[in-house]
Amino acid sequence: MKTVRKASTQKPARNLLHLDEQLCFALYSTGLALNKVYRRLLAPLGLTYPQYLVMMVLWEREGLSVSEIGERLFLDSATLTPLLKRLEAMGFVTRTRASHDERQVIVELSAEGRALKTRAKSVPGDLLCASECSPDDLVAMKQQLESLREALARNG
Repeated sequence: MKTVRKASTQKPARNLLHLDEQLCFALYSTGLALNKVYRRLLAPLGLTYPQYLVMMVLWEREGLSVSEIGERLFLDSATLTPLLKRLEAMGFVTRTRASHDERQVIVELSAEGRALKTRAKSVPGDLLCASECSPDDLVAMKQQLESLREALARNG
């Protein structure tokens, strides 16, 4: 009697040191692709992606200190200061020393910075189209990434 071998139902072992198995690489390469799309979308506004993030924070609430902006964006003041200087040179923000504490720099939108918000309104929708995802899928992904960020921050 001839024995018949069944096909294995086990999945082949994954090599966890392969680049394509790494969560970090998936996030990194996705970030690169995302930045490429943002570069195209933000070029007409004259903004880089980090500058756009700063502007979004100020469009939500202006009159923030550099450290408050940094907390919101997970950036330190050494990274933010050159960004803010450039935005000020472009005429989008003003930076002034706080009267109650000379060590604090307060950032406010200029009239041109406020007007830029209207021109930027199409960016989120254009990004949605470029992602080829449904709004619900993007919301779910965003929530998963925020949970991952929080867990990594707790354990970093």
